[in-house]
Amino acid sequence: MAQQPTALLLGTAPQGGALPADWRADILRAIEARLEIVSGLHDFLNNDAELVAAAQRSGTRLWDVRRPPRVPLFSGAAWDAQQHVCLFVGSDCAVGKMTAALELTRAANAVGRRAEFLATGQTGIMIAGKGIAVDCVVSDFVSGAAEQLVVDADPRSDVLFMEGQGGINHPAYAQVTLGLLFGSGADSLVLTHSAGRDEIDTFGTPILPLTELIALYERLCGTVKPAPVVGICLNTLGMDDDAARRAITETERETGLPTDDVVRFGPHRLYGLVAERLQGKTLPLGSRAMAAHLL
Repeated sequence: MAQQPTALLLGTAPQGGALPADWRADILRAIEARLEIVSGLHDFLNNDAELVAAAQRSGTRLWDVRRPPRVPLFSGAAWDAQQHVCLFVGSDCAVGKMTAALELTRAANAVGRRAEFLATGQTGIMIAGKGIAVDCVVSDFVSGAAEQLVVDADPRSDVLFMEGQGGINHPAYAQVTLGLLFGSGADSLVLTHSAGRDEIDTFGTPILPLTELIALYERLCGTVKPAPVVGICLNTLGMDDDAARRAITETERETGLPTDDVVRFGPHRLYGLVAERLQGKTLPLGSRAMAAHLL
């Protein structure tokens, strides 16, 4: 192989998550060439006898990034994290939550803030090299998985940016969103929205006005551990720069929150506007939690 690759990345997940039959021959050739196979499929390659045998013969590895570790139930340990935890939430799936979290992590580190990205999906795990794909975690343990990411984070970090999933009124994935919302023990939220999108993809469910969506996220957090929305990452894909700037200005006017497209215009302006609110900790509600924080 001319470019001397070391891995084959299966970076797309067909509907249903199964291994397409026409991929098998290429994967076997890559294994024979001793490439590591990095898979984001729901069907785990390590459960495929033919691929496992081929990998054993060549001495290479099959990495199923979606295979979750054993995770505990949520315990409240995330509430005791010393780092500020910022969770990225969205108006829908595929609006840019992971990208926004990565970009703000980059911006924070660029100005000397020790920031860490916490991956909760297969693509984020491939980028970060670690994480938990929460869509493969049994529902009772999603909050525990989010908490485990916080507990396992570098204690020297100042701020943890956790990748969000789904949307709070998404008919299929809201339960994952809620598990992350509570399990992360978030101290702040960043809302991500695709400009011009008014329906949740596939279902046609209306996307709530952003002010209502912000209030809903904050109200839900406020039942367990308050976390304000501190800024908005607007995905302006498909717009020209002038239209994108108008959409950003209108969103700021509508919500009163700092807003930017951190891909088109870079993350540094938005990070600068929200940095002061990415410090400190909020306290969970309830006598048990309050007593723990008074010790």
